[in-house]
Amino acid sequence: MFIGHWAPALAAAVVTRRQPRLGLLFIAAQFVDWIFFALLLFGVERMRVVPGITAMNPMDLYDMPYTHSLLGTAILATGLAIAVWVWRRDFGYALLAGGVVLSHWLLDLLVHRPDLTIAGSPPKLGLGLWDVPAIAIPLELGLTAGTLAFYLSRTRGPMAPPILLAAILLGLQAINWFGPPPTEVNAGTSLLAFFAYALATAAAWWLGMTRTRKFRRG
Repeated sequence: MFIGHWAPALAAAVVTRRQPRLGLLFIAAQFVDWIFFALLLFGVERMRVVPGITAMNPMDLYDMPYTHSLLGTAILATGLAIAVWVWRRDFGYALLAGGVVLSHWLLDLLVHRPDLTIAGSPPKLGLGLWDVPAIAIPLELGLTAGTLAFYLSRTRGPMAPPILLAAILLGLQAINWFGPPPTEVNAGTSLLAFFAYALATAAAWWLGMTRTRKFRRG
């Protein structure tokens, strides 16, 4: 799962009368991977390229007990929720941000081969939809497009920002699926991931700043 991780952020931004900051929710949606790629830089968690390990992704995510265990994800979700509460003093906003972080593990469970854990040690879990592109591709695109449409249906504003965000998300996903496969894991792997996440988050921040909520009477 790549751009599909941002689907919960788009939905969470408009499920309450108060409109949370979309840029922050985009950070929450990929917070697990922000931390993973930072730990990868320092060798705390590890992955390697194994061509053909799945039909859609050549990465063997063989050692990520802190970020991609359910316990680790829950700890990260709690930490970000506390930070949002301290910043905004809004329990509902903090709960939403934490829930978006937690959604990362649940969405990964659908597509990953068995490399996720409950608490950092076996058994390893994953339903393996990366080996079934006919399901994984429409699932990811459908989740993202559906929640973006839902977000736009409940807000009003200019169309340039959502068009830009949609173009960036589609471009990033196309590179992920159809670009040249990586040949090794190095510092550039993390830096490229940070760039992609930052680019999408910046576009989401702009979108959130230009939209206002629609409220129905009655």
